[in-house]
Amino acid sequence: MNNDGYIRVAACTPRVEVADVTANIGHIAAAVKRAAAAGARVAVLPEMSLTAYTCGDLFHTRPLLDGAADGLKALLASLSPDGPLVFAGMPVERLGAVYNCAVAIDGNRPVGVVPKTYLPDYNEFYEKRWFAPAPQATGLTVDLAGYTLPFGTDIIYIKDGVAIGVEICEDLWAPVPPSCRLALAGAQLIVNLSASDDVVGKRDYLTALVAQQSARLLCGYAYASAGYGESTTDLTFTAKDYVAENGRILASACSDSPETVVADVDIAAIDRDRIHLRTFADCAARELAGAAAVRRIVCRASATLAVGSLLRSIDPHPFVPSDPARRAERCEEILGIQAGGLRKRLEATRCRSLVVGISGGLDSTLALLVAVRAFDRAGLDRSGITGVTMPGFGTTDRTLTNALALMDALGVTSRTVSIAPAVTQHFSDIGHDPAVHDVTYENSQARERTQILMDIANQTGGMVLGTGDLSELALGWATYNGDHMSMYGVNSGVPKTLVRHLVAYCADAMGGRAAEFLLDIIDTPISPELIPADADGNITQKTEDLVGPYELHDFFLYQMLRHGFGPRRIYRMALTAFSDAYPAEVIGHWLRTFVRRFFAQQFKRSCLPDGPKVGSVTLSPRGDWRMPSDASAALWMAECEKI
Repeated sequence: MNNDGYIRVAACTPRVEVADVTANIGHIAAAVKRAAAAGARVAVLPEMSLTAYTCGDLFHTRPLLDGAADGLKALLASLSPDGPLVFAGMPVERLGAVYNCAVAIDGNRPVGVVPKTYLPDYNEFYEKRWFAPAPQATGLTVDLAGYTLPFGTDIIYIKDGVAIGVEICEDLWAPVPPSCRLALAGAQLIVNLSASDDVVGKRDYLTALVAQQSARLLCGYAYASAGYGESTTDLTFTAKDYVAENGRILASACSDSPETVVADVDIAAIDRDRIHLRTFADCAARELAGAAAVRRIVCRASATLAVGSLLRSIDPHPFVPSDPARRAERCEEILGIQAGGLRKRLEATRCRSLVVGISGGLDSTLALLVAVRAFDRAGLDRSGITGVTMPGFGTTDRTLTNALALMDALGVTSRTVSIAPAVTQHFSDIGHDPAVHDVTYENSQARERTQILMDIANQTGGMVLGTGDLSELALGWATYNGDHMSMYGVNSGVPKTLVRHLVAYCADAMGGRAAEFLLDIIDTPISPELIPADADGNITQKTEDLVGPYELHDFFLYQMLRHGFGPRRIYRMALTAFSDAYPAEVIGHWLRTFVRRFFAQQFKRSCLPDGPKVGSVTLSPRGDWRMPSDASAALWMAECEKI
């Protein structure tokens, strides 16, 4: 395995001439050459690519069978010894039977033969007329092209540290495909040599099938199907090629011309998911108990790919779908989860009153919108929601005006309590100079605001709704026992990059006066407003100037928690994802900040209030993230120093 845990894979559909092995050898060699030029370490070709799939009864004729065997020798002679691991399809004779096989060729040397397990014999398919199904016995061999080769379905190939299993076309459609057993035995990449004809609706079904199998097996999946040149006596064939990874189609093509699709499969991410999702290992232990061991054939090592030459997109905003329609669906789903969790908590506590601090910023706005949705669904009057603005030393007219106007537009109860007198008295009590704008100056304000909210909740017989988001929890950007604390935190599973889109979605859905204020809140710089404004009344304390861009931190957070990657891998991914946005030194600086803060601030997450899980990345100490508060960051920081 190379290039930060990726392996480059090609799915190729060359032109084919029915029963013309010599012509097909030339087409295959050209396809392999294209795959090699693209840097592919593994290349999969269609089923029966040496002869064509649609030869019919010619499969039982001596000229075709001998021609295929001789053609393999010619193919080997045409390939480079430094080429990729190629899987080509051909008929193979063994002990009086003909098998539909995938021959593995490492560079220009054959290393194994895998026969097809399940032969379709229905509708347009008649494979049992010509071929025998794969033997169930293990440890078999076959003589082919002057080599004695491992033969059977008990083979896994190892290329550059990646374990590769093989199945052929119909095998994927079986209730229990061979790839299931191969993946449980360690195969991280499955290749499928196929000859799937064109039928209305079949392509969509096939796309979903390939994606789903890669998701079910937590693996990469490369599928190459027969294309132009197959016989059109009764059927037509279009090249349908896919490279998938854990439920995601990385590259695909559907064409009536020769095709080669290439993508980098993230083996490191696959390995981490298999380790983390214990069901996979439990299933392997159960299903493989007493089963014969697979044979592992180690292939020649490839040259290392240059770092940064990935043939796959790396989403700079992994929490936010780029497609507007999908993003709208995601926003609606998340708001439903948040409101559903809050509604249940209101019912469980028999509480008909909520208190939420409204700053005129994104997080408190989202919490208020969720509260309104929960009250509406529960049939409660919105007046039971008390929004409290608490202007202090850094509050600007813009945020205060937006907070008050939004509460009025939504029809909730509004209260304004200035924290300035109480905090000034507190500074006098503890002997703090109010001219010194340090952490004491800031946190005193945050804790005073929390005290006000808690006491108003006591007055109204309600509970305080937390507003802090997932990104702030990751960075520890919250005042301990200040805005860090509430009775229920509806935003605790929502990253900052997604908060903005959720508020924008609500603005589009609501329209009217509320939308006007929501849009201005979206355009307001993110700030806790704990430091006085400038002479013109503008915000001087901008969060992203202090802790870094949230889009970077959300990217770091996702890659670290979702995939378990270390800083060096995350840094190189970020260089690709943000190549046009940030210089390398800026990415490295904020990555070091993220790692340092993430470890140092775990103690705040260890006593986090309840809140609903929203996505696959969350920091609840009772669920997905259980980390010691005093864990050392030394290993992670050591990686940071090497970037």
